Amino acid sequence: MSRAWCSALPGGLRLALQITPNARKTEVIGVHDDALKLKLQAQPIEGKANEALIKYLSGELGVPKSALTITHGLSNKRKLIDVVSSSLTPEQVAQILLK
Repeated sequence: MSRAWCSALPGGLRLALQITPNARKTEVIGVHDDALKLKLQAQPIEGKANEALIKYLSGELGVPKSALTITHGLSNKRKLIDVVSSSLTPEQVAQILLK
């Protein structure tokens, strides 16, 4: 199983995600083309999907919303998100999100 979607950075992690907005419920689909594929219940209007994504990841990973930053893809389905955390490892994140 490829874990290229989650890599370690100094002081945290970087997640590569592919988002599908307007879903019936927010859920992780799996790994697709070196990105974690997620369905979001929110609409991609006025940043609502980005807000929902940050809120979802914050809750799942147990980090504050301020620890998550969308570094690439603010208006794109493919996004890179940096997570500031000294305790999370890529393996832990994979276990949490791919449960």
